[in-house]
Amino acid sequence: MSSALFRTKNVEQSIQDTEEPEHALKKSLSALDLTVFGVGVIIGTGIFVLTGKVAKENAGPAVSLAFVVAGVVCALAALCYAEFASTVPVAGSAYTFSYATLGELPAWIIGWDLILEFALGTAVVAVGWSGYVRSLLDNVGWHLPAALGSREGAQGFGFDILAAVLVLVLTAILVAGVKLSARVTQVVVAIKVTVVLIVIIAGAFFASGANYKPFIPEPVPVAAGGNLKAPLIQLLFGWAPSNFGVMGIFTAASVVFFAFIGFDIVATAAEETRNPQRDMPRGILGSLFICTALYVGVSIVVTGMQHYSSLSVDAPLADAFKGVGHPWYAGVISFGAAVGLMSVCMILLLGQTRVFFAMSRDGLLPRFFSRVHPRFRTPHRPTILLGVVVAIVAGFTSLSELAELVNIGTLFAFIVVAIAVVILRNTRPDLHRAFRTPFVPWVPILSVCASLWLMLNLPAETWLRFAIWLVIGVVVYVLYGRSHSRLSSREETPAR
Repeated sequence: MSSALFRTKNVEQSIQDTEEPEHALKKSLSALDLTVFGVGVIIGTGIFVLTGKVAKENAGPAVSLAFVVAGVVCALAALCYAEFASTVPVAGSAYTFSYATLGELPAWIIGWDLILEFALGTAVVAVGWSGYVRSLLDNVGWHLPAALGSREGAQGFGFDILAAVLVLVLTAILVAGVKLSARVTQVVVAIKVTVVLIVIIAGAFFASGANYKPFIPEPVPVAAGGNLKAPLIQLLFGWAPSNFGVMGIFTAASVVFFAFIGFDIVATAAEETRNPQRDMPRGILGSLFICTALYVGVSIVVTGMQHYSSLSVDAPLADAFKGVGHPWYAGVISFGAAVGLMSVCMILLLGQTRVFFAMSRDGLLPRFFSRVHPRFRTPHRPTILLGVVVAIVAGFTSLSELAELVNIGTLFAFIVVAIAVVILRNTRPDLHRAFRTPFVPWVPILSVCASLWLMLNLPAETWLRFAIWLVIGVVVYVLYGRSHSRLSSREETPAR
């Protein structure tokens, strides 16, 4: 029994399964497409909101260093993802990597985790996009009925029609082809990056050296909490982080880290890449480097425009421009955020459907969902199913309290991939690796430690919800996945 739970699917078999005509995805993506996907999903509301929040509450002007620290933590994980995605160019990302190294049950758990992560992430971002669009519509005098606007603002029945429609439209684009999705994403990302560059360049003219003093404010201790909303590390060890000072930079890094979440989704498109051995590392590492540079630039500008103690928490960039007498830029920033969130939703949906598709092709979910569209060569069935489900969730549910599940799920995936790199290096040293993670096992060990540290800084209630979801996943695996696994069928065939 235990051996069956931890049976592995070898790399050659994983690659061979991608060549079955009915289950083969179309290879059409380039390194540029992958980089655009990465930038498109990483740059979201985080760059427009988190910069001011962490500067005011955690790090002061040194928030730029916090972005660097968070970028380094992500780079450690990115190096591990790059090796796996180029060595095992199969849809599924961390799920596929786990299946080849840790075994079937751990692979199922990480796949189950990724489905939740991407679904909630898409729904949360869609609701955020809806808020920006409603604000822009209100500015021109167009108002949606309360029952079709924000879920929080509804009296009785409420359905966020804009969020649901966005998800459905993006679902249709994904069904029509990943190349079309890449083209749409390129346009959206071009607009989004242009807005960010306008903020950096224009804001630099209003920055004052006096606002950078002190660059690293004096440390302020934080009292430890004692309930489930407190970070898990406080409940376990009674340790509470400090704000400001050198330690405040690391506290801020644990917050702004979540603005980087998304680069790992690039790995889910490995099977649809024309030259994954060359292009996957470029796409993953290139998008991470570009976003880190933009984040640092924005954080330097916004803390130079206003003293960190005066920054707005809700809309720091827009309010900073209002504070220097240029409110017009606030509209530009809102437009950039609204447009930018469209690409975030699309790529999260893309990642979710590819994980679902990979699990279905392995038999752990119904094989019905693993057949590709005869014309578009896309996994249309899981795309439509998950798109409709996410649209309903986004329309009916307020997900602000569940958003942290996205964060813990991503960090969990980072840890699994880092461990898997070390295992595969030892079990399959003969594999050709177009890209090799440097300094193994030290880089993966550092990646595990950094990710675990950030997970410990998440609220205890987030850990509890995450544990409940994983328990549900194990039950589903025992009742369905274990008995329908194709790997199990292949092992039993010789005995007949």
